[in-house]
Amino acid sequence: MDENQDLSVTLKRPINLKVIVTPRWKQEVQQQLQGQITNLDSQLEQIDVQGNRTINELKQQSISPTPPQVAQQIENIQMQVNKKKSEILEKKNQALQQLQQVQTLELEQEFFQGQMESFFEIKKGDNLVKKLNVEILVRDGIVEEIRGAM
Repeated sequence: MDENQDLSVTLKRPINLKVIVTPRWKQEVQQQLQGQITNLDSQLEQIDVQGNRTINELKQQSISPTPPQVAQQIENIQMQVNKKKSEILEKKNQALQQLQQVQTLELEQEFFQGQMESFFEIKKGDNLVKKLNVEILVRDGIVEEIRGAM
């Protein structure tokens, strides 16, 4: 191997994505969150309808008084419905909290929106810490600044 040859390694790094809060961005995010909340509400309603329909069918098919195994099936279905409803309500509460947070953000403030990944080359003599600390700043979908060593 030639010692003068520059060796490099390709690595993967996280890149922080920040947005500048604008009226357009706030409106888009609020609409997305409202859509999620509406979707979750319809899921809750659908689960109730399906659970009640299944329970009513079991009750109609069984004799009166309800046999213990049918009663157990009904109880299991109700527990599954309640568990699923709790999961959906938790998601709805998170979306409502995010909506409230977005509404309180000030215009022109930088807001962390998430992370992406990218690959980069590193070779002898490079500063690894600087190469790992990269973020992208976006205003209304347009990259405004790339911070850090590419």
